[in-house]
Amino acid sequence: MDTKELFEQGMKLRRQVLGDAHVEKRLKQHDEFGRDWQEFQTTFCWGATWGRPGLTLKQRSTLVLTLLAAFGRTEEMKGHLRGALRNGVTKEEIKEIFIQVAIYCGAPTAGDSFRTAREVFAEDGIE
Repeated sequence: MDTKELFEQGMKLRRQVLGDAHVEKRLKQHDEFGRDWQEFQTTFCWGATWGRPGLTLKQRSTLVLTLLAAFGRTEEMKGHLRGALRNGVTKEEIKEIFIQVAIYCGAPTAGDSFRTAREVFAEDGIE
């Protein structure tokens, strides 16, 4: 695939996982300076990586939640929590991911992740 095709595939996947509203918000946040960054992310993160065969979207979401939790990227995690739910990851599975994170990355890291998830669940009316 050339980069144009990867970008198109990436945009489709990005919208599918994160939702149109989230993607539009991110795109509008960037001016001329950040436009290339958005294109790069869409092409290589979403098109070339999320678009690869071998893992399901649910498996990729599980990995991303784990990594974002491990690195303390709770703001980025918000969109990916919503995407994980769209990709079939359950609240129970999210809880188990964060418990696993606590063992390998520490209780404060897991605690931040639980707080972020509760915030997203409350905003989206998820019980």
